[in-house]
Amino acid sequence: MQYDVTTPSEYIYILDNDWRREKLLKIRALIQLTAPELQEGISYKMLCYGDDKSNVFHLNAQKNYVSLYVGDLKKIDPSGELLKGINTGKSCIRFNKSLSLSETKINEFIEKAVNLWKKSTELGC
Repeated sequence: MQYDVTTPSEYIYILDNDWRREKLLKIRALIQLTAPELQEGISYKMLCYGDDKSNVFHLNAQKNYVSLYVGDLKKIDPSGELLKGINTGKSCIRFNKSLSLSETKINEFIEKAVNLWKKSTELGC
């Protein structure tokens, strides 16, 4: 889903008050806790996290899941151990309603992605 907004606060405000909003806010909090230096903004009609030069994450509420876009997931988690049990695509991590974030290693994945990004490692597809 695309949201026609210009600020993160507008994005949060426009979300339906359901499980997707709750899940998105938890993932957002994980990103902000792990990497408080990242600037939150809007890019491609989604929340984004990065600096003046580039973004490391995009976060969006879809119809059936919340998606976290990172680039090529294999560059961050080659073995797939950190994303085990989570529905993923090449560059997208999909969090559905029944997935409990506390039962995943998403916080470790976010930390590793941020550390690689800080080292200017190319994370793109």
